[in-house]
Amino acid sequence: MTAGKISAAAAGEFRIGGEGPGHLRFHRLGFGAMRLTGKGIWGEPSDRGEAIRVLRRAVELDVNFIDTADSYGPEVSERLIAEALYPYPHGLVIATKGGLLRPGPDQWVPHGTPEHLRAACEGSLERLRVERIDLYQLHRIDPKVPTEDQLGTLLELQTQGKIKHIGLSEVTVGQIEFARTIVAVETVQNRYSVSDQSADDVVNYCEQAGIGFIPWFPLAAGELSAPGGPLDRTAAEFGITPAQLALAWLLWRSPVMLPIPGTSKVPHLEENVAAAGLRLDQAKLRELGELGRTVKRTG
Repeated sequence: MTAGKISAAAAGEFRIGGEGPGHLRFHRLGFGAMRLTGKGIWGEPSDRGEAIRVLRRAVELDVNFIDTADSYGPEVSERLIAEALYPYPHGLVIATKGGLLRPGPDQWVPHGTPEHLRAACEGSLERLRVERIDLYQLHRIDPKVPTEDQLGTLLELQTQGKIKHIGLSEVTVGQIEFARTIVAVETVQNRYSVSDQSADDVVNYCEQAGIGFIPWFPLAAGELSAPGGPLDRTAAEFGITPAQLALAWLLWRSPVMLPIPGTSKVPHLEENVAAAGLRLDQAKLRELGELGRTVKRTG
């Protein structure tokens, strides 16, 4: 990265799919496209033009990993990505998810029947205008459907060439271990941040197994990030924003960490991507992480 240039490449790279010809490489700071939709992750964005500008600016800033889902909108996020970026630049990895129904704003219902997952995948292929999805993630394991049926369907879609790699979302270590008896799990997407480290065991497992960990809701919230609180104070010491500190902490936390901060505004996007190039005092980051765990336990 040249001096003064904001680039997601400064976060380093991650590889999924092993060493073979089917592997994918992308920068460790990506973009989450959930917030490009309307309020409650429902309907069209209030400023469609800005949403398109955000996506195009992300690619200009060397973001080459974009995460979305058929349930964002629903369907709106995937269509926006295609409208803004198709034909896709070389090396851009687009991950999407299936397995949830959206009855209304802020409502999320697991639905993992094989029939639904097949239809969801076909819909994503059409909206994204691709013949194969780089990374397809089971948005939630549906407790009403045998897990092996849900994973078996993804394996079937992979065998058919409609999915390149498979990921999971909101899972335990035990669920990952079971899933790996059926499919090759390349990524796991769980809620995680400096102020919510409840998935620490999953992060540690993923690191040991070489599985990418995609933290959703990566920007800290709650007591730790209250105005004037520890996150604010530490960020001020470094001369950066609290959001940048939260992202820098995640990148420091593990080499398999793949943050995907989302936003609907270009200035906020640029602020987030600038975190990729931060090199902060490790003792301070360790202290912040310990404090985050303490606040979560006692809060």
